[in-house]
Amino acid sequence: MYDFTCEHCGGRVQTRHIEREALRHKGSFVILEDVPIGVCSKCGARYFDASVLRRAAEVGRGKAPSDRTLEVPVGRY
Repeated sequence: MYDFTCEHCGGRVQTRHIEREALRHKGSFVILEDVPIGVCSKCGARYFDASVLRRAAEVGRGKAPSDRTLEVPVGRY
């Protein structure tokens, strides 16, 4: 899925399966589990295929069921 040159540093972007990845969706977050993303081997930049972003949007809009909901603590600095 991912095998190209990083636009930031010229390193190689390769597919990695990430246990949990938080993605922003309309002012909040959606966490996808066991998600394939592209990660640059040199600078660590992350790349997301359109199918991953679509899935995050589907879960965020409630069009696809979520497996569970997590509570996240929020505090002021």
